[in-house]
Amino acid sequence: MRRKTLSLLIFTLLTGLILSGCSGKRDSSSKVTHVTLNEVAHSIFYAPQYVAIEKGYFKEEGIDLELVTGFGADKVLTSLISGEADIGFMGGESSIYAYLEGANDVITNFAQLTQRAGNFLVSRQKEPDFTWEDIKGKDVLGGRKGGMPEMVFEYVLKQNNIDPFKDLDINQSIDFGSTAAAFSGGSGDYTVEFEPSATALEEEGDGYVVASLGTDSGYVPYTSYSAKSSYIKDHPEIIHSFTNALQKGMDYVQNHTPEEIAKVIAPQFKETKLETITTIVKRYYDQETWKSDLIYEKESFELLQDILESSKELSRRAPYDKLVTTKYAKEAVR
Repeated sequence: MRRKTLSLLIFTLLTGLILSGCSGKRDSSSKVTHVTLNEVAHSIFYAPQYVAIEKGYFKEEGIDLELVTGFGADKVLTSLISGEADIGFMGGESSIYAYLEGANDVITNFAQLTQRAGNFLVSRQKEPDFTWEDIKGKDVLGGRKGGMPEMVFEYVLKQNNIDPFKDLDINQSIDFGSTAAAFSGGSGDYTVEFEPSATALEEEGDGYVVASLGTDSGYVPYTSYSAKSSYIKDHPEIIHSFTNALQKGMDYVQNHTPEEIAKVIAPQFKETKLETITTIVKRYYDQETWKSDLIYEKESFELLQDILESSKELSRRAPYDKLVTTKYAKEAVR
């Protein structure tokens, strides 16, 4: 999130120039609530959410869910501030940036979905004995400065005593969705990729996954659900029902095999072969990507801020109790 853009968004929020078309209203005749969810990306990385959709858990909770893909945390944040979306799904760093810029209607995180980073380091060569030392002196296709993929990558490098700015060359000039194509075209010795791009490169013989940033960075609160504090205050029953539906999706993922999960979410990824979906789900499943509950713990929030500080993207730390509520996630577990 570039600070100038963010400042403009917060200014809009503070001056009250907010659209009034928020859709989270109960239909008294059908007892169904229409809720607009804006997700940062449409990825198998978020499998429990799609399980909840495909298994009808949101409908069971009285929610008519409209899913919109924002293609970037900045766009998800914009949709929340403007009122175009009721709930946002993105990295928690966006709520921190907004708070530090002075937002009085705080973006509050109420449920954490993933506890690992979802990207992988892909090499041009097979490297069964890869260590992070091998990346020194190499060219790597990275991510946007200040974005979670790049910050986690830099964090992993530093944890392995590698200076991201001196020991290798990280190319941050390529658009997020274009790095895999650039790598296939000959750019870089390594690339940092989400799924399905990492598996696609392997299937095409253009690259090989040699490391998981999710495994090597530890338990990081990579993505969470959030809403404006005013929305949560005005519609606690919606947040309650929404979180209950998500927890059912989490329970399903915890108690079923990657093959079973892949079959359930396949309609969400019609252009991807079931075999590929299964491979990707298994990769995320094996590294414990998904929590068993949705509770956003303070320890996780502070680790996120450690990563932001390490990347020099944080002017000061934000208070956990201002930006996170665990009420609804704890109720969903019970």
